[in-house]
Amino acid sequence: MSEASALFPTYGRYPITPVRGEGSRLWDESGREYLDMMSGIAVTSLGHCPPEVRDRLIEQLHMLWHVSNLFHIPQQEKLARLLTEHSCLDAVFFCNSGAEANEAAIKLARRYHAVVRGRPRPEIVAFRQSFHGRTLATLTATGQDKVKDGFAPLPEGFVHAPYNDAEALESYVGERTGAIMLELVQGEGGVRPAEPDFVREVVRVCERYDLLLIVDEVQTGLGRTGRLFAYEHYGIEPDIITLAKGLGGGFPIGAMLGKAKLRDAFGPGSHGSTFGGTPIATAAATAVVETILREKLAERAANMGAYLLAELRAKLAGNPLVTDVRGLGLLVGVECAVPVADIISDIHREGVLLIQAGPNVIRMLPNLRVTKDEIDRAVAVVARVLDRHAAVRDAADSVRQAAG
Repeated sequence: MSEASALFPTYGRYPITPVRGEGSRLWDESGREYLDMMSGIAVTSLGHCPPEVRDRLIEQLHMLWHVSNLFHIPQQEKLARLLTEHSCLDAVFFCNSGAEANEAAIKLARRYHAVVRGRPRPEIVAFRQSFHGRTLATLTATGQDKVKDGFAPLPEGFVHAPYNDAEALESYVGERTGAIMLELVQGEGGVRPAEPDFVREVVRVCERYDLLLIVDEVQTGLGRTGRLFAYEHYGIEPDIITLAKGLGGGFPIGAMLGKAKLRDAFGPGSHGSTFGGTPIATAAATAVVETILREKLAERAANMGAYLLAELRAKLAGNPLVTDVRGLGLLVGVECAVPVADIISDIHREGVLLIQAGPNVIRMLPNLRVTKDEIDRAVAVVARVLDRHAAVRDAADSVRQAAG
């Protein structure tokens, strides 16, 4: 009888134990190789153990690990400059995760209106099926009830509008509204890109009512969608964006970027993080961003994402279980007419790792260096497993009809 785990059972874990990784490949404890098409949920953006990041980490580990944000940290300044020079934002706050980055964005928006503008407007409009994190504030901002179960009372100040509904949006804005918080591709919510007309309406409403626009780029940022930032696809300039996941290439780091007008809202003592932006974390993230820029990996993601979508649509055409194939860059979803948990387990058994996005969507998040051969292998497995499940379902339907 195995010994009980010393961990809280907060995760529904797959029956796989990875112990080693390189590029798009993972090996489990038995030595079996897997093709990783989920990248730690969009985290290992350069693949597993990229040498550029490894070497920068080793160099930094021999110099300095941690001091405190009460001191100047040159590695922070370098990364912040890199991010602001390649975005429409002007200032950066470093933290440790996407939830912390979104928490900082919420606090910044509220404090800007209360302290800088002198008119408290604490309410934020977010969207149904969104996902912004698991702190009390960010799970309340999230537009999915399942993450809120058992955590009442939840903080006030959030309302949820329907996503991609331009006509309905304005009716959710009131006198206390200070910001709109938006994912340009809802990842956890089913890999649903925002429609251009909807985004234009979001911008129009923000301008009309003097609201801040917060774009959650935790999953979409740093090349994932085929541009360095997803907001670039829409020709807009958010007031705040949030980053994490792919920023560190596997090393924990988050960041919130804001426009210059917001600087005064986050003066000394207004917010902080003990481990935010350590020399180690910012060294790793700098290596990631420099590599993405040098190798033009955002452009590569656009090309490889188009190839992945085209191959999935071609290979899955006619499969009665598949209702849609959609995505942006290397953030791709296959929507099915049935729950996909068992389908994903079968895909894993055939050596390809991917993940759900809601109950009915298969989500694919390969690293930005993924090759066509790797995509071909993954698509072949996905198509084969879905064809098998469709055949089983057809056979079961035939039996039921004959019995009826």
